[in-house]
Amino acid sequence: MQDNRQFNKRPGTQPYRGQGNNQNKEGGGYQRQKNRPERFQRRKTPSEFDSKLLDLARVTRVTKGGKQLRFRAVIVLGNKKGKIGVGVCKGADVQQAVEKATRLAKKGFLDVPIFGSTIPHEVTAKYGPARVLLRPQAKGRGLVAGGQVRIICQLAGIKDISSKLLSRSRNKLNIARATIKALEKLKMDKAAPVGKLDREVKEIAKEVKESIKGAILSEK
Repeated sequence: MQDNRQFNKRPGTQPYRGQGNNQNKEGGGYQRQKNRPERFQRRKTPSEFDSKLLDLARVTRVTKGGKQLRFRAVIVLGNKKGKIGVGVCKGADVQQAVEKATRLAKKGFLDVPIFGSTIPHEVTAKYGPARVLLRPQAKGRGLVAGGQVRIICQLAGIKDISSKLLSRSRNKLNIARATIKALEKLKMDKAAPVGKLDREVKEIAKEVKESIKGAILSEK
């Protein structure tokens, strides 16, 4: 016995799955209307922040049921205009760990005071066993730093700076945390006047030249 029932539907709508002859079915699936309003369409806007994967480690947790393997990602996020953030998170795979760490970095942004193209004053910070020293430099000197300190300063928008690791620790996460802690201590009211750094560099160079000249004359 054939079922000749007719299904009532409102004008402008598509029939439910399994009702009537739906022409938009492809392989038994249900296709949504393509002419959706613009407010419901997802738009991917370009992000103003640049991200950098600082460290990716595989961590293992031993439990009663066995070993649990996970991944830990350290992400640095910055807009090169004075905002910087570091996020650390674990995930079942690399992609999940990176996404979670990026979200955490966005939540903890830090505003870095930038004096011209360098930092206002010298600062030292310690996080765990890692100790970091940051010094301002004259314009045009560049980033005299390496590793994690260089990446963080570059994403923060600092162009002229020098740094030194005062500890034997080479843990990437601890060094990154110490650098962020050092940037938190910066204050604009302690900034050196304009041109002071250039004068200091010239005075030091002059003293070195005089000492070398004195040593040569004394030998003669």
